[in-house]
Amino acid sequence: MKKIIFALFISTLVLSACAEETSTNIIMNEDIEGLISSSIENAEKHDVSKFEEYELESVIDGDTIRIKYNGSSEKVRLLLVDTPETNHETLGEQPYGPEAKEFTKQLLAGQDTVYLEFDVSYRDKYKRLLAYIYTKEGISVQEQLLKNGLARVAYIYEPNTKHVDWFKSVQKTAQQSAIGIWSIEDYVTNRGYDKDAYYATTENNKNDKRTENEKSITNNNSCVIKGNINSKGNKIYHMPGQVNYDNTIAEKIFCTEEEAEDAGFLPAKK
Repeated sequence: MKKIIFALFISTLVLSACAEETSTNIIMNEDIEGLISSSIENAEKHDVSKFEEYELESVIDGDTIRIKYNGSSEKVRLLLVDTPETNHETLGEQPYGPEAKEFTKQLLAGQDTVYLEFDVSYRDKYKRLLAYIYTKEGISVQEQLLKNGLARVAYIYEPNTKHVDWFKSVQKTAQQSAIGIWSIEDYVTNRGYDKDAYYATTENNKNDKRTENEKSITNNNSCVIKGNINSKGNKIYHMPGQVNYDNTIAEKIFCTEEEAEDAGFLPAKK
C-alpha cells in the first residue's frame, strides 16, 4: 500500500484500466519543473573536459536525442537506460513516458550543445549513436533520469558497460524510495514496462479508496443505505442484505429510505 499511496501523491490519475487510449500523463508539468530545479541544484557535476561537444537539435524521447554529428543530423540513444515509450509503433504510449521525455527536455532546456561520452562501440544495430549524455555544467542525463524514477537500467551489452555499476546504484536508491516507475508494483519488468499491471494496480487502488470512503462514512454517520447511479442513469438505492449490496459502489450514502427517495433514488428490486 505504501507504494500505491506514494504513486497517488505524485500523480494526477484520471486513468481507466480499460481505456488505454486515455492520456497517461501522471506528473504535472509544475511537478516536472520542481524535479528539474531540485535535480540541477543537487546534481553531481562531472568533469566533461575530455568528452566531445555537439550541437543539440532536439529531444525525441526520454532516452533519445538528436544532435548534429560531423555535419549530419543523428539520433543518439542514451546508453544503459530505458525510459517508457511515448509513441511506439506497437507499444503506444506508456505511463511515465511523457514525463520522462519532458524531464529530459527541461533538463536540456537552454543547452545549445551537449557533451557525449562514448563507450567502446559508437553505434547500435539501428545505426544510432550510443553515448552517455551530459549538460555543459556536467550533469549526467542518465543519472538524473534514474535518480528520479523515470528510467530503468537496461540494454546492458558488452563492451558498453563502463557505467553499469554506477547506474545500478542510483537505480537501487530510486527503487527503495518507490518513486516514479517504481511506485507501481510490477510495472517495471526485465522486458520493459507492463501497462496492464499499471492499470490493474491503479484501478484496484481506486476501488480500495472507494471502499475506505464508504466505511468511513458508515462508521461516522451510521448510515448504510447505498445510492448508486447505473449506466442508464437510473438512481437506485440498496439496503443491507440485498443481493447486490456488497458489490455496489456507493456514490451517495443515506441514513433512511425516505432520505434516499427525497433525493430521487428508487429502491432496488432485489
